[in-house]
Amino acid sequence: MLHLYSHNGINIVLDVESGSVHVLEPTAYELCRLISDACDGDSADKKSTPESVFTNSACPSVFRDKLISVFSFDKTDIEDAYSELKELYEDEMLFAKRDYAINLPEDYPVKALCLHISHDCNLRCKYCFAEGGDFGHGRKNMPFEVAKKAIDFIVERSGTRHNLEVDFFGGEPLINFDVVKKTVEYARSIEKQHNKNFRFTITTNGILLNDKITDYINREMSNVVLSLDGRQEINDSVRYDVSGKGCYSRIVPKFKKLVANRKGKDYYVRGTFTSQNLDFASDVQHIRSLGFDQVSVEPVVLDSNDPLAIKEEHLERIFSEYDLLTDNLADIRAKGEFFNFFHFMIDLEQGPCVIKRVKGCGCGTEYVAITPDGDIYPCHRFVGMDEFKLGNVMDGFDTKKELVDYFKQSTVLNKPVCEDCWAKYYCSGGCAANNYNCHRDILKPHEISCKMERKRIECAIYLKALEAIADE
Repeated sequence: MLHLYSHNGINIVLDVESGSVHVLEPTAYELCRLISDACDGDSADKKSTPESVFTNSACPSVFRDKLISVFSFDKTDIEDAYSELKELYEDEMLFAKRDYAINLPEDYPVKALCLHISHDCNLRCKYCFAEGGDFGHGRKNMPFEVAKKAIDFIVERSGTRHNLEVDFFGGEPLINFDVVKKTVEYARSIEKQHNKNFRFTITTNGILLNDKITDYINREMSNVVLSLDGRQEINDSVRYDVSGKGCYSRIVPKFKKLVANRKGKDYYVRGTFTSQNLDFASDVQHIRSLGFDQVSVEPVVLDSNDPLAIKEEHLERIFSEYDLLTDNLADIRAKGEFFNFFHFMIDLEQGPCVIKRVKGCGCGTEYVAITPDGDIYPCHRFVGMDEFKLGNVMDGFDTKKELVDYFKQSTVLNKPVCEDCWAKYYCSGGCAANNYNCHRDILKPHEISCKMERKRIECAIYLKALEAIADE
């Protein structure tokens, strides 16, 4: 399977199964398109196969004649293009077949924990999937005894895995900051004993940040996620406190100070765009103008009846914004400046392992969330859905086998609609929670999210292609 597209005159071909990406001159690109259409049965020509096309010593006349009549390409250039494509085919970098066996393990070590240190929040964000921070189960903070058991849980369930991830989440985790500190201290105290290395992240809206907390975060947290939606008028229209007052002016100076003192450690500013700011490229640019160079602004996922929801009719505008972001980022990089937009991050050289490519985030198997009461859920997006409760760390470390087995099925190979999608190995069939909330089925992807994901992947690959061209 191939995916072909062009942006700003650069012709890109992705070979889905091998993961190879090719930048082709117009003659080779149009020839590749004709061959792809014929082999996929999307052409009026007699259906071909890659094997039949590339067993020839010269370009088959049906393709050569069409390229000459439609594009007026030179016959010699066509033969050179055919030789180039044939070589890529023989090297299994074009029309590659799925030739690997995928043997998913029976048991997955738990390697990442989303610790809901607080189910309370000092903001009431309009689009909050956590229902204002309490996930519909009442406002409460996690006692240290539960946090300690959660650390014991991941240590026991991680097997021989050395590196473990713990994300302090909420609600707003700084509301329960003393327990955050005690939890980090406890985890560090048992690392050597169990041959583990903890990497901590904290996600915060910034309201409670002060110098003492900032210093602690910069010292102890490997990563920090800072919530900000962009321009002040956009941010404050959806991110406000219980009195209805926006948070922008209170948090931006604190975020700037925190990042300035992180000394190169990981962080990113994480925003959300909705139907009310479809010009979200302006929000990304605004965040950059504040001095932040690690940014993720992501589409909201809400019930289609919500006025803030992203709908099918918004996609054309959203795609234009992604194109604008892509061109802006290309200009920034051409100037030798650094700016990282997380949705355009892609690794075309080292790529994830086969299991990661087909399974994705590991929700419900390698990654779980734990609530203030100790309840275990497949991930933070399933918290509050009682039918997905896997167990409770205070009752022991066993989890419901039938639910774990259900999430083991969540691979791109078990999602029929993904089989013919060129992007399947980049998104692994999308977010299980979004799929379930939309279709009540974790194996049926959320279509609007799929379309946006495909666009982002195209943008990311284009930027990589620019880098490769610049290095030539």
